[in-house]
Amino acid sequence: MIGIEIPGKGIVQIENLFLDLNGTIATDGVIAPKIKTMINTLSQKVKIFILSTDTQGNLEKATKGIEGEVIRIPARNSTKGKKEFLQQVEPSKTAVIGNGYNDLFILKEARLGIGVMGTEGASVRALLNSDMVVKDISDALDLFVYPLRIKATLRR
Repeated sequence: MIGIEIPGKGIVQIENLFLDLNGTIATDGVIAPKIKTMINTLSQKVKIFILSTDTQGNLEKATKGIEGEVIRIPARNSTKGKKEFLQQVEPSKTAVIGNGYNDLFILKEARLGIGVMGTEGASVRALLNSDMVVKDISDALDLFVYPLRIKATLRR
């Protein structure tokens, strides 16, 4: 678990971290070794869930070696599928990192939503539903290593 005290919001306890695959942790269906290492390090503190509709068709190969649960979301109405999966865990103890239109509800309904403006771009709707936005997945994952960055950005 990661605890973050945010003035005006209280203490945020994060037990689960949802990661969108394509466009967020992967570029063109490939996750960089550095990102895999960062995710595996965070998996010692929080439960990792990688959500994907498997757009690139290589979900198992791309996530090989990552300590986390891989969740295949049906491509048909993936926005609803991701939202339903979030409801199965505790949204109030979950952080989400995403970039796509189909992430907009989980970014909004999770305790902490982080939008990523990566190489593949980002949906404006997803970004508007995020608590904060960063330039890439490395910066997003670093927020949980250095939680004072979250505090500084979200304080009221």
